[in-house]
Amino acid sequence: MEKFKLYGFNNLTKALSFNIYDVCYAKTPREQRDYIDYIDEQYNSERLTNILTTLTDMIGAKVLNISRQDYDPQGASVTLLIAEGSMVPIGETQLAHLDKSHVTVHTYPEYHPETFLATFRVDIDVATCGEITPLSTLDYLIGSFDSDIITMDYRVRGFTRNMDGEKLFMDHKITSIQEFINPLTLHRYDAVDINVYEANLFHTKMMLKEIDLQNYLFKTDVYELPPKTRLEIMDNLRREMIEIFSGRNIF
Repeated sequence: MEKFKLYGFNNLTKALSFNIYDVCYAKTPREQRDYIDYIDEQYNSERLTNILTTLTDMIGAKVLNISRQDYDPQGASVTLLIAEGSMVPIGETQLAHLDKSHVTVHTYPEYHPETFLATFRVDIDVATCGEITPLSTLDYLIGSFDSDIITMDYRVRGFTRNMDGEKLFMDHKITSIQEFINPLTLHRYDAVDINVYEANLFHTKMMLKEIDLQNYLFKTDVYELPPKTRLEIMDNLRREMIEIFSGRNIF
């Protein structure tokens, strides 16, 4: 795709907020604790750092600083300060990019003893300036996590100018966030858009269509459960997912 020719500093700020939820059925207190321990092991700050540094490479940015932390009793956070291009003066040209940006990730494992359901939430925020567009990383992010529900928000703020002095409030074409997700991935989910084009605001939420019960049982074989119990668990899982997807209590 041919790039826009711009005049002066490009202060278009592109912010992508990516939230995923993974739901699990863990009936006993031991299973619930084991699930939290499993999540903490799978998504510790080291692995999250690897995911974010790969994401940074994908959008062509440079990592300036990494801060990461594992929390007690659970959870982890990673923050990367990034920039587009070099921050070092080259030759006689004083090149000092001001388009520093950041990528952050936070995890929130939790469980509820009354419903026997455990939920793992991951929040990833990518804020970039200049020509970097974080939407190209969506397939990688979706593939990096086991996601039952995904919500995404994308906003473009600020402006730049073309060579004729005309203000540009958007430097790339977008009708929906779904345009940047692999069709095979989209086929697995029910997806809904809520967009405000006049404000350059785009929102997409997705919920997995099919549930394989075995994938939601922690340290339990589905064939150990009687049919009635299987149906009850499936119903509880689906209700939980629908309420998270809808963003309100329904049942």
